[in-house]
Amino acid sequence: MRFVPLPKSFYEPSAEVVAPQLLGHWLVRRVGRDWCGGPIVETEAYLMDDPASHGFRGETARNRAMYGPPGRAYVYLIYGCHYCVNAVCHPAGRAEAVLIRALEPQFNEAAMRLNRPGPHAAGLTNGPAKLCAALNIGRALDGADLGAADSDLRIAANPQRAEFCAARGPIVTTTRVGLTKAADRPLRYYLDRSLYVSRRVRAVARPSI
Repeated sequence: MRFVPLPKSFYEPSAEVVAPQLLGHWLVRRVGRDWCGGPIVETEAYLMDDPASHGFRGETARNRAMYGPPGRAYVYLIYGCHYCVNAVCHPAGRAEAVLIRALEPQFNEAAMRLNRPGPHAAGLTNGPAKLCAALNIGRALDGADLGAADSDLRIAANPQRAEFCAARGPIVTTTRVGLTKAADRPLRYYLDRSLYVSRRVRAVARPSI
């Protein structure tokens, strides 16, 4: 299957704009000559003025990828053993990113299960650390160009995105998960009828798809 990356211009707006627009597009990872991954069903936005964002206090070696250019991966370690992957937004120097929180394992689920054996179907990729384990996404992919034609990690355009989102929608907007700072900001987005959403909480709004 041919996975055409989303262009760099897709990521140039604020993460708050990009986050819901990523729903339904494909996050894919090259495995040898094959690919694994699937459509994104849950995201969170982290903004420049956001105390919960890794970029809020300035650039460091850890968060450097978050400062651009847009369309790069920002991969970081949590709890000393789990990785999370983000899509960097905004022009370079303005640290914003979208955390990919969940996807549906549509492509090469067998390879994902080799990386993350054990969980039932809906538990394979219904969380940011879970999907990184299943797709073998680690710190080595920090800064990867998600829009490059030769990249082993990319976000690809789903030509049936509208149909997918209509089937899994509506898009629900909620506050973000597991935060103590800026916990009241409605910057989390998910497809309500997807079985792979990590956690359902009270909706703040329901924008049209």
